Amino acid sequence: MTAQKGSAFLLKITNGAEPPVYQTVAGLRTTQMSIAGDSVVVTSKDSAGWRELLSGAGVRSVSVTAAGIFLGSAAEAQLRANAMNGTLDAYELSFEDGEKLRGSFLVQKLDYSGDFNGERNYTLQLESSGPVTPVAAA
Repeated sequence: MTAQKGSAFLLKITNGAEPPVYQTVAGLRTTQMSIAGDSVVVTSKDSAGWRELLSGAGVRSVSVTAAGIFLGSAAEAQLRANAMNGTLDAYELSFEDGEKLRGSFLVQKLDYSGDFNGERNYTLQLESSGPVTPVAAA
């Protein structure tokens, strides 16, 4: 297994077409994904003092955080509109090895910042709604 470039870890958003076409959210410098889940404990007297968890139970979620330079792309405008309206939308996470994950996400947080004589930056946080599924590489 070889190391993969962080620059190839891309966040994409659908353009709303059928079938969906995913556009890269431009200007991102960092992207991070977290997969989390809570567990269902089924420990009983028969557990011999060891905690037991129920496989496949509980709630799983995917969180995505990203930061970048605002370029005014159509994908960034759609992100902003989704944040303002509280709209779920389809997103794709794409990796250098061709692996892709797709799902419905809500823009949980969108922050803009900028300094005098500097670029306008933004950070965003997405939270999954429903399953996030792998997509076979083409």
